[in-house]
Amino acid sequence: MKKRKSQLGYHMMLAPGMLFLILFSFIPMFGIIMAFQDYIPTKGILGSPWVGLDNFKYMLEIPDSMSILKNTLIIAIGKIILSTIVPITFALLLNEIRIKWAKKTIQTVVYLPHFLSWAVLAVVVANIFSFEGPVNAFLGMFGIKPTLFLASNTWIRPILIGTDVWKEFGYGSIVYLAALTGIDSGLYEAAAIDGANRFKQLINITIPGILPIIMLMTAINLGNILNAGFDQVFNLYNPIVYETADIIDTYVYRVGLVGMQYSFATAVGLLKSVVGCILLVSANQLSKKFANMQIF
Repeated sequence: MKKRKSQLGYHMMLAPGMLFLILFSFIPMFGIIMAFQDYIPTKGILGSPWVGLDNFKYMLEIPDSMSILKNTLIIAIGKIILSTIVPITFALLLNEIRIKWAKKTIQTVVYLPHFLSWAVLAVVVANIFSFEGPVNAFLGMFGIKPTLFLASNTWIRPILIGTDVWKEFGYGSIVYLAALTGIDSGLYEAAAIDGANRFKQLINITIPGILPIIMLMTAINLGNILNAGFDQVFNLYNPIVYETADIIDTYVYRVGLVGMQYSFATAVGLLKSVVGCILLVSANQLSKKFANMQIF
């Protein structure tokens, strides 16, 4: 009884967070009804006519549906793969630095972009890849003609993937740096005595030691396979590159919200959420099976 009373205070500390979650996450979920309606703002949710699965059928019938899905998958999968490999590589390299001030300085510099909005970074990226920007100036030194990178269907996807990885890899490496500290230093000492060099220690001790975390983070990222990053794409793309850069989120914004097709926008959002939920549950099972770790 005393234990329950002592823990009551801790439980009460959860109340504001739970209230916030209920008010702004659970109650608004009532709006998914719009996905099955022809929503008319003047009539509201309760007064709008029901259309069943018509919005979902329309989603599959629009001419650009496959192109938009393809763009979303290419960009999202590219980000997931590189956002896993690059932070791991960076964490392994940073872990080898023994000078504390140098290590902290590098960490601070690479963490900084994560805390900047794409509304700010998009201006920086646009200037870097502009017609008279530093990238074209550098290429011009080798006799290569200037290119409008952000207006090129060839270059827009690599730029979107690359800049997102650049923004997030430093912050993403924190998990792996924490995992590296959990590896028993005695294993390295024993390996050194047996004649193993730094590379062999990396292959046989370090990577196996953080493999469960790698599996866990990869599994979590699978749930984002249909999230290619609205804020980044919206701030960097333009009508010229809709063919290769238009993703589900930007299309929904342009057609569903700006075009006032609210039911269509809700249907697409609901489908994305269902797919993401299925992938997350599947990833949880894979993580449990291969890494003996559970996401939830």
